Amino acid sequence: VGSLIKNLGAGIALTGGYLVGKKELINTAADFLTAPGLGKELGISFNTARTTLQGLYYAPSAVCEAKKTARLFARVYENLGYKVFPKYNEIRSDIVESIVLGSEKAIVSFCKAIQSASCVDSFVSPEPWDMPGYENKVVMASGSFIDGSSIELSADGPIREPYIVYFQGGLTLSQGRLAVMKSVQNLINYGIIKLQ
Repeated sequence: VGSLIKNLGAGIALTGGYLVGKKELINTAADFLTAPGLGKELGISFNTARTTLQGLYYAPSAVCEAKKTARLFARVYENLGYKVFPKYNEIRSDIVESIVLGSEKAIVSFCKAIQSASCVDSFVSPEPWDMPGYENKVVMASGSFIDGSSIELSADGPIREPYIVYFQGGLTLSQGRLAVMKSVQNLINYGIIKLQ
């Protein structure tokens, strides 16, 4: 099972998902989604054909931009002395960049900067909260056009040691550059790092 509001939707697909597996199970799932006997014969429905297909078309470019942005964050934060995974020059299998920031103040500062670099709700100031399903407080930043679209610029992290933030997305490298500059500036403004 996968989601079209993630990488495959390129920040364009409004909703949707896909299934992979045994033919009979896929057919059963399709019948439950639509109506017995109709199954997969209906194709894309609910007036989402254009955005779904456009998302699939642009997905390779969007993922490429997100991976470039992740490499940029890895390089900058590694040069600042932070532990990052994966490193900028390592092979990637995902768009997520993990950065060990080391403190609650740093994670919150980072997420505030990512939110401020977002296209939507850039005025919002994320704060840690007790989100259902998590053991610790979590802070999340995501000013995305499509709710839940992690291919768009986003960051989140649990408020617990070792204080790792998980950054992902960026539909364009230009937005990624803005986000990395804002995130470093926030760390300076909050007195977390000092640059010579």
